Amino acid sequence: MSHGARVIRTGVSSGGPAAPPAAASSAGSDAELMDGAYFRSCAGMLKVAQMISLLVGFISVNNSPWTDYSAYSYFQIVTMCDLVMILFFYIIHIFRIYRKLTCVSWPLAEFLHYLIGTILLLIASIVAASKSYNLTGLVAGATFGFLATILCVLSIWSSYKVSCITQSTSK
Repeated sequence: MSHGARVIRTGVSSGGPAAPPAAASSAGSDAELMDGAYFRSCAGMLKVAQMISLLVGFISVNNSPWTDYSAYSYFQIVTMCDLVMILFFYIIHIFRIYRKLTCVSWPLAEFLHYLIGTILLLIASIVAASKSYNLTGLVAGATFGFLATILCVLSIWSSYKVSCITQSTSK
């Protein structure tokens, strides 16, 4: 299984003086605990936006008077499970665990999570919207559920683009 080309940095080039240690360590090495660039990446910010919208949707539904117990409990279960899984994959990327656990196809696992989670979230948001009866907290929860669904669709598209298209062009 190929993981891409690796660059080995040495402190000395063949024709010049040694590079300063600060310049060599600022490029990002495997010895660093966290991936600081993932915080600012598009995928990292997308995960944070998904987690925030799921949390706001959950809190909105939780603090509203319910008209249908089963619909909103399903919405809460789906939003919390989706939030926990997104947080799990966020931690996987932040701490670079995917480099140490190579027995798992992380792009495929993330793609399948987003595919299943988005379908369940869409169903939960539709059910919550249909049972809201114009109660503002329930409408807000369903709206944030739909927003999180759209953000998850963006993640499906980007993870499909990364996992499937790059594998087909590398053959």
